[in-house]
Order: sequence, then C-alpha cells, then structure tokens
Amino acid sequence: MKAGDIVILPAGTGHECLSADDDFLVIGAYPPTGTYDECTSVEDRPRALKTIPKVPPPRKDPVYGTGGPLAKIWRKVK
Repeated sequence: MKAGDIVILPAGTGHECLSADDDFLVIGAYPPTGTYDECTSVEDRPRALKTIPKVPPPRKDPVYGTGGPLAKIWRKVK
C-alpha cells in the first residue's frame, strides 16, 4: 500500500498491521446495524466458515457513496 490507497476487506478477510509509519491511518466503515463476530482463534474457524457467506454486500460504496464502483466490483469477485 502507498499513500492514498483505499483497501476494502470483505467479511472473513484476516488482517493485521505488522508495521506502519506514524502517519498511517485506518478507518473502519461498518454498517450502522448488525453484529460483528470477530473470530480470533482456531476453534472459531468452523463457525466463521458457515457465517461468512451469509454477510450481505454493502448497500453502497463506503468511499464513493451510492454511485460508487464497489457494488459492481463486489459482484464480479464472487
């Protein structure tokens, strides 16, 4: 990643920041409703594999809004 990049991680994507400069910023954009099920152990994995496909795609692009490209791109990736 470099300055100005935007990364959108779908449900089930494991991630961890191993190192970053002091000016690195992460902004979480989660839907206003819902429950968030963080799986943090190996024992959580079987349950996670069942629930991840049930997470609906975002209603709108969190960066560009309703007309943004995320909805179109998201459908292609499946």
